[in-house]
Amino acid sequence: MISSELTFGIYPLSVAGTPSGLAVGPKDNYEKIQIALQDLRGETKTLHPRNYIIYYGPESEEKMLSVAERYLSAGLLGDLTVGCLQEPDIDLDRYLGFIRKIISQYGTHLASLQITNEPNLTFMEGSKAYVIKGLVEGVIAAKKETQDRNLPIKIGFGSVPDGPMAVPHFWENLAKAGGKPFIDSLDFVGHNFYVDVFEEPLNLKEIPISVEKTLRNLREKNLNACGIPASVPIRVTENGWPTGKNPFTNMERSYEQQAKVLETVIRTIYHLRDELNISHYELFGLRDADSSKDDLFHQFGIMRDDYSAKPAYNTFKKLIHEFGI
Repeated sequence: MISSELTFGIYPLSVAGTPSGLAVGPKDNYEKIQIALQDLRGETKTLHPRNYIIYYGPESEEKMLSVAERYLSAGLLGDLTVGCLQEPDIDLDRYLGFIRKIISQYGTHLASLQITNEPNLTFMEGSKAYVIKGLVEGVIAAKKETQDRNLPIKIGFGSVPDGPMAVPHFWENLAKAGGKPFIDSLDFVGHNFYVDVFEEPLNLKEIPISVEKTLRNLREKNLNACGIPASVPIRVTENGWPTGKNPFTNMERSYEQQAKVLETVIRTIYHLRDELNISHYELFGLRDADSSKDDLFHQFGIMRDDYSAKPAYNTFKKLIHEFGI
């Protein structure tokens, strides 16, 4: 089983996804990022940077390797996710070779490698017919590569909660495609979820209920349905609460409420950690994409885009030191 504490992580960069593309703003300042990460973790705690690269065919390989090199140079390799997006199909051998290349070149700098980010989300990787095969074969190949190289990298895959935008029967189909070699290769299951962000607004007392329902559904329904045992930890791999304005409801989201919601969410996850075997909490994210734009997709950070702290920054720092490894 896992430690009695949580391992914390954070997305350290600025670009964020929106329904219509990417939220971007001022360039990332790697020196200020490192100052913030060091301040958050202090001298004794762990805070892994969590970053992404996206494989979209052989033409993407050199570009994505250069992205990984940039992360390495900036000291931001820790927990890495390899997503896959390609139309209409994927060259599985090339894709698996790319995963092996990432491990061979950067494995000594990685704490974990996650194969796919949101494979059961219909408008992301879940829209691809090959995603389950790529997930299963990717996890198996990654684990074998780490074992062959004697690297202690944890291997997992990602997911999102059930809902209208989730892929129907994903977990049942994963069970059919997986089997013992897949489960034996699996060190964790990542879960991306955002409470009180895209659905109807919740009051603070409803937040723990929503968090617990989401995580119990994953552990007790979905993972059970595909034979993933309780000994495989869950990682909360994306979670956050942006400030600004909800573009769909025009409701304002205050800095003060961000701090309160994040503290409530993290305390709830900590309370459930032993029962549901939750090992990690990774926040999205460190800074806003563009603090001058009032829509929430540009304001996920616990810092503004100039790296000045919002109240949630000190809340997150306090929780790392209270609950973190």
